[in-house]
Amino acid sequence: MGEQPIFSTRAHVFQIDPSTKKNWVPTSKHAVTVSYFYDSTRNVYRIISLDGSKAIINSTITPNMTFTKTSQKFGQWADSRANTVYGLGFSSESHLSKFAEKFAEFKEAARLAKEKSQEKMELTSTPSQESATGDLQSPLTPESINGTDDERIAPDASQNSEPRTETNAVPFPHR
Repeated sequence: MGEQPIFSTRAHVFQIDPSTKKNWVPTSKHAVTVSYFYDSTRNVYRIISLDGSKAIINSTITPNMTFTKTSQKFGQWADSRANTVYGLGFSSESHLSKFAEKFAEFKEAARLAKEKSQEKMELTSTPSQESATGDLQSPLTPESINGTDDERIAPDASQNSEPRTETNAVPFPHR
């Protein structure tokens, strides 16, 4: 079945300036469609947004991510794998609230899926997979099976993503 969109809204998309880590840089000239996708084969939730044919958001939701409302119409989250902070400017407070509600829902689903895959790995670890020293021969982890490499790529990224979200909170520029 593959990936299916499960919720879409429109918003102005921003990324934190990589050099200053303080200012927002618009990645779309106008409001674009921002969608949550669910990949049933990998049991993964992603936030995807395209500006024309260019992907301006491709963010896999992990259990350690936090979506923070920083004003009535603006919210943000840090993606350690993309090494950026995304910001979304909405046309109304209700659109922001709905997006935040879905983020929390899919984050919880991602946490449950991760727990389930870890249980499955523990059940499938049999003595026949062990070497004479008792070490597992396969370096497979639930993260590598699900295609999430957070822990292997940046061991400290999961601890840094939430506090960084708070310190990088930049109010939406009012015009």
